[in-house]
Amino acid sequence: MSKALYESSIDSLPLAFRGKVRDVYDLGAELLIVTSDRLSAFDVILPTPIPDKGRVLTALSRFWFDRTTELVPNQISPRKLTEILPPDQAAELEPRSQIVRKAQALQVECVVRGYLVGSGWAEYQEKGTVCGIELPPGLEQASRLPEPIFTPSTKAPIGEHDENISFDQAVELLGTAHAEQVRDLSLRIYDHGARWAEQRGIIIADTKFEFGVIDGEIILIDEVLTPDSSRFWPKSEYRTGISPPSFDKQYVRDYLSESGWKKEPPAPELPAEVVAKTSEKYRQALEQLTK
Repeated sequence: MSKALYESSIDSLPLAFRGKVRDVYDLGAELLIVTSDRLSAFDVILPTPIPDKGRVLTALSRFWFDRTTELVPNQISPRKLTEILPPDQAAELEPRSQIVRKAQALQVECVVRGYLVGSGWAEYQEKGTVCGIELPPGLEQASRLPEPIFTPSTKAPIGEHDENISFDQAVELLGTAHAEQVRDLSLRIYDHGARWAEQRGIIIADTKFEFGVIDGEIILIDEVLTPDSSRFWPKSEYRTGISPPSFDKQYVRDYLSESGWKKEPPAPELPAEVVAKTSEKYRQALEQLTK
């Protein structure tokens, strides 16, 4: 297990901001994104890093950005890290870094759900809907939906919770053309990724995408189909009626839910065994999806 990185420090570059997971440096027309090993759960940044997490998220995002270029343009710049940093520093940060074009981020998270689980399952039990979308009766927890559904949400600041919104509300925020475009792109990318993953023994139960605009063109930004942005289930252990075991941070969420923590800052430190198991799950997802 590699040494964990909680925060990056690049004195030669201006730090634009630190997000929940990523440290972002301003390069002028571009940004340098360094993905740390920080983990956010229930919209709170945990004090315990997960070794290799930043490397896995970066490698998987690069993989999916490359695989989806025919579906949608993306943020990736051809510029190399060695062009802006000394060789030793570039070599150290390269496995967890991406240089990206600056884009105007759309203020909606584009969630696609292919299975009935999590908050969607809770709503379905009460109302027979997920984010207001009516579903057939008789579905069980973790049931595969008749077809994937698009359920956008707000993008909350750090420490606040995202909120599900209707498609009509997304139209109010983005305009009809952009809302329809990101909906269609999200469903298309999810379908592509889910088919690829299932052939490699992983079910992508749900995921979220983020999009931005450069010169009027919608592009894919942030991260793509990673254990942080998606719910990954091992196909061999999938069954309905339960919340299946996962390759993603749901393992940490489950631990925190059972720990008695009230899901408000400050978050507790994670035990060593939870850290090690989570790191293993992230690495296993990368290995299976990219083989």
